[in-house]
Amino acid sequence: MTDIDAVKRALREQRIETPSWAYGNSGTRFKVFPQPGVPRNAYEKLEDAAVVHRFTGVAPSVALHIPWDRVDDYADLRRHAESLGISIGAINPNVFQENEYRLGSVCNPDPAVRRKAIDHILECIQIAEVTGSNILSLWFADGTNYPGQDDFIARQDRLAEALREVYDRMPDGMRMLLEYKLFEPAFYHTDIPDWGTSYAHCLALGERAQVLVDTGHHAPGTNIEFIVAVLLRVGRLGGFHFNSRFYADDDLMVGAADPFQLFRIMLEIVKAGAVNSSVAFMLDQCHNIEPKIPALIRSVLNVQEATAKALLVDLDALRQAQENGDVLGANEVLMDAYHTDVRPLLASLREEMGIDPDPLAAYRRSGYAEKIIQERQGGTQAGWGA
Repeated sequence: MTDIDAVKRALREQRIETPSWAYGNSGTRFKVFPQPGVPRNAYEKLEDAAVVHRFTGVAPSVALHIPWDRVDDYADLRRHAESLGISIGAINPNVFQENEYRLGSVCNPDPAVRRKAIDHILECIQIAEVTGSNILSLWFADGTNYPGQDDFIARQDRLAEALREVYDRMPDGMRMLLEYKLFEPAFYHTDIPDWGTSYAHCLALGERAQVLVDTGHHAPGTNIEFIVAVLLRVGRLGGFHFNSRFYADDDLMVGAADPFQLFRIMLEIVKAGAVNSSVAFMLDQCHNIEPKIPALIRSVLNVQEATAKALLVDLDALRQAQENGDVLGANEVLMDAYHTDVRPLLASLREEMGIDPDPLAAYRRSGYAEKIIQERQGGTQAGWGA
């Protein structure tokens, strides 16, 4: 039998980080669609993130992307976050949008370009120290488009050398999360294409280097929950960038394409006792046609619902069925939990937490969307310039 009070405790303590870039204008390589009320700077992004936390109760931190979120005074930005009741989370360097990075950043054959990229990452460590962040989140667009363009091993050596310099400069208590991606924007090969490559580099660096799993960065049909289980087993799952994909790295709302997959991933987290561990649950999404704040609230709710269902799995019954070789019985245990409507449970939990049981409806009634549309006229909207 499942202890509902224990389920509620786990859900109450769960933390889901939202990304600053999801509050700005984003799009595809074809077009960015601006929306009214979009933040014009990092301060306004934090204000929107605080609203998501106010209505969900479990999103108290926001990740920054540098230089998209560059400010003159990061200590002041930290104070602004704290005044809003939130904190600054993972710091994400951007080493993929400048002209020099056409052939890569830390893997580039030009040592001057590699130096520029490394220096920017080191700057982000300093920003993290000022803002109170303990996570440096790294993703590299490095790769090649044509056979023979560059040497695989030489590029891996350059990558290892850069990561070592960065790792050695991190202060105690900071973790490096190393993300991988199957393909894009490089199409022949990517320098960190899979969890195994990321894991190999993390092993060489030390215990504070861990793998970051972006749920949209895999080939179709990949068993992501198996990857999660293996990384949990060896203590190297650093965190997630949650989103959904239909074809490639679509950056859609988490749970939108395959909510059952999200449940299966969260089940491995639950089985490992890692719901409220050091594993970082972070969203990485681009809301191109849907309104930003409601989309992020919905995404947080999707993660909560998947987690609640995973917590409802009768692990004793599951284990017994597995040990008895009862294939259908074991599957039934999972499906019973997955088909449970957890919305009443979560509504009850929110009431206990002193927030509205229906966060999206509460947001719509709040008038915040109308307020920011009026207040944020003029200036340049934030975005990542696709």
